[in-house]
Amino acid sequence: MAEDWLKLADKVIIVTGGSSGIGDAIVRELIGHGANVVNADLKAGNYENPKLIFKKTDVTSKVDVKEVVEKTIEKFERIDGLVNNAGINLPRLLVDLKKTGGNYELSEGDFEKMFAVNVKSVYLMSQFVGRYMAKQKSGVIVNMSSEAGLEGSQGQSIYAGTKGAINALTRSWAKELGEYNIRVVGVAPGIMEATGLRTRVYEEALAYSRHKTVEDIRAGYKSTTTTPLGRSGHLYEVADLVSYFLSERASYITGVTTNVAGGKSRG
Repeated sequence: MAEDWLKLADKVIIVTGGSSGIGDAIVRELIGHGANVVNADLKAGNYENPKLIFKKTDVTSKVDVKEVVEKTIEKFERIDGLVNNAGINLPRLLVDLKKTGGNYELSEGDFEKMFAVNVKSVYLMSQFVGRYMAKQKSGVIVNMSSEAGLEGSQGQSIYAGTKGAINALTRSWAKELGEYNIRVVGVAPGIMEATGLRTRVYEEALAYSRHKTVEDIRAGYKSTTTTPLGRSGHLYEVADLVSYFLSERASYITGVTTNVAGGKSRG
């Protein structure tokens, strides 16, 4: 039998938004390593395993977040890792002269929803989990960022802004929590393979904000001109890095956000 290199067996890890997309890939990867995983999401995913617990959670609700953390402690008596993965992206233009106040011009509601799901949830989860980890004198928090948070993104300015905030929180919390032997790291995916989250509604909004057609947007997913490795990323490649960061193999890594983007950049 191959050596269990990551040694994540029986670790207790909460993953927000673990029912679909990258979150689902992370959940499956961690289960494959023998970890106990609590999936905090609004809807259960299609994956079932005895080591996976689903807890319906609105990650923007302090009451819900407190409950899922307390239930995890009640069952396992510890939390070894937290993956702040839940997120939402609503492509919008700051200014739309063609239709001021239209569906694709940024509104207060769009702004507040994206910051609530992408930033407030990370603060709430990290604070509640962090209190327990500080008492344990151990733990890892992984914050899911995005390439957009490092480079900006046309038509996705608020989404990019939320991920830029996540990068700053990651660096700051690593400085604050290091004394408790808690590591805080970020993972920033680039263009990834299609998932159920890449909906027609999303594509239409992104196409409008970039003055393109949906077909143009879809062709862009397949373009490799800005990606040195020449392809889109696989979800398991993000999950692999997250698993590594959660393990003791990464015990001296904290306060950084790492791209998983095939070398893609605007340069």
